[in-house]
Amino acid sequence: MSDIRIATAEDQVLLDKEAKYCSYGDTVHYIEPPRIFSRCEGSYVWDTEDQAYLDLQMWYSAVNFGYANPRLNNALKKQIDTLPQIASQYLHKGKIELSEMIAVDAKNKFGLDGRVHFNVGGSQSIEDSLKVVRNASNGKSLMFAFEGGYHGRTLGASSITSSFRYRRRYGHFGERANFIPFPYHFRGPKGMTKEEYGSQCVQQFARLFETEYNGVWDPKTNQCEYAAFYVEPIQGTGGYVIPPMNFYRELKQVLDQHGILMVSDEIQMGFYRTGKLWSIEHFDVQPDVIVFGKALTNGLNPLGGIWAREELINPKIFPPGSTHSTFASNPLGTAVGLEMFKMTSEVDYGAMVMAKGKYFLEGLQDLQKRFPIIGDVDGLGLALRCEICGPDGFTPDKATLDYMVEEGMKGDMVVDGQKLGLILDVGGYYKNVITLAPSLEISYPEIDLGLKLLEQLLVRATTR
Repeated sequence: MSDIRIATAEDQVLLDKEAKYCSYGDTVHYIEPPRIFSRCEGSYVWDTEDQAYLDLQMWYSAVNFGYANPRLNNALKKQIDTLPQIASQYLHKGKIELSEMIAVDAKNKFGLDGRVHFNVGGSQSIEDSLKVVRNASNGKSLMFAFEGGYHGRTLGASSITSSFRYRRRYGHFGERANFIPFPYHFRGPKGMTKEEYGSQCVQQFARLFETEYNGVWDPKTNQCEYAAFYVEPIQGTGGYVIPPMNFYRELKQVLDQHGILMVSDEIQMGFYRTGKLWSIEHFDVQPDVIVFGKALTNGLNPLGGIWAREELINPKIFPPGSTHSTFASNPLGTAVGLEMFKMTSEVDYGAMVMAKGKYFLEGLQDLQKRFPIIGDVDGLGLALRCEICGPDGFTPDKATLDYMVEEGMKGDMVVDGQKLGLILDVGGYYKNVITLAPSLEISYPEIDLGLKLLEQLLVRATTR
C-alpha cells in the first residue's frame, strides 16, 4: 500500500492556479491532491503521469457508451463541418428528427402522443418540466418527491431534491416538496418481502387522501393541492436503490385517482443504463412527463430535454416563449443524440446490458459472501450498488468507503502485472454505497478486472 500521493511539479503549478482562480463551488476536491486528467478511451482515463484508471462510474452515467466512442465522436466531427451552430429560434433537421425518434418511441411504448422540448442539461430540463406541470395544473407550485431523491441543484430542482444541504443558503423556489419515503428494502422493516414493503409505502402515501385533514386533498371538489410526483425510477444519488416491481404500478393508481402527474426523472438512468431506454419501462406504468439528459450525447455536449404528453405541452397550452435557452436543441448535441439512437437500434442493447449486469452482479454477490462489510448488493442492468457497512453488515460505514475511494485513486493496485487505479462513485443516504455505472460497452474481461480491483480495495479496508 502506497503512502499519500504527492502531486508532480507540473500538476502543482496547475493546482496553485486553481486554488487562486477557480471557484470551489463544484465537487472536485474529493481526493487530495486532486487528480488532473489528460486523456480517456473506452472504460479508462489517464492522468498527467499517464497512469490508467478503470472508471466504474463514467461521469455519473453521462458516458454510457464509453469514453471517446469513435462513432459518436465522428458524428460530432461531421456536424462541426456542416452546421455547427444555429440560433435556437431557427429550425434544423437534427432537432426535428431527434424529437420524432423520442416521441415515436414513447407512443409505441406507452400509447401516448407527446412532444419533446430540449434544454442544455438535466437540471435545466427539470426546470422546464416544472413549468410544464405548473402551467397544466393552473399554477400549482407544490410537488411530491422522494426521500433520497435527487433532481439537480438549480433553484427549482433543488426544491424537489431531498437534501436540505443544496438549498440551505438559498431559500426556496415556491415551496419545498413533500418528501415521501422510498421503498429502500435493505433498510426497511424486517420480516417483509420487497413487494410487501413496496405496497406498504404506497398505502402510507394513499393515507394522505383519506380525509381533508390529512392536508393535501379536498374531497368536496376532488382537488389535490399538489401538481405532480417527481420520481427517479431507480434512485441515483440516493444509492441506486431499486424498488420492487409492483411499486410504481400501485403508486400510479393513487396518482391517477387524484389527478397528480407522474414525472419520471431519467437523467441518470436513461439511455439503456438499466437495460431499457427509460428505466420506468421496467415497471409497467405510463409516465406523464419524462426528463432526460447526460448520456443522450455521451457527455460530448450539454443537451437534455423533456418528453411530455400532448395534453400538457401542445402549442395551445405551452405556446412559444414559455421557456427558452440560447443553446437548447443545438445541432452538435442533436447530431450526437441521433447517432446514439441509430447505434442502439442496430444492436440489442437491452439484452446486452442485462447480460453484463447479471454477470457483474454475480461477481458482487461473490464478494459479499467473502467480505462481511458488504451489507447489500443489487442491480438492474448496469446500474449496480454495493453498500459498505460495519462488521455487522448493516451499520453504515462512510469512513471505510471514503478510504476505499482514496485508495482506488492512488493508482497503485496491480493486476496481472498492470498497475491501475479505480474510479468509484459514492452515493446513498449515508454516503456508504458504491454506485456502479460502468460503460455499457464494458467487456467481460474488464468486468473481471473491476471485480479484482474492488477485491483489493476490500482487502485493504479490512486489514488496515
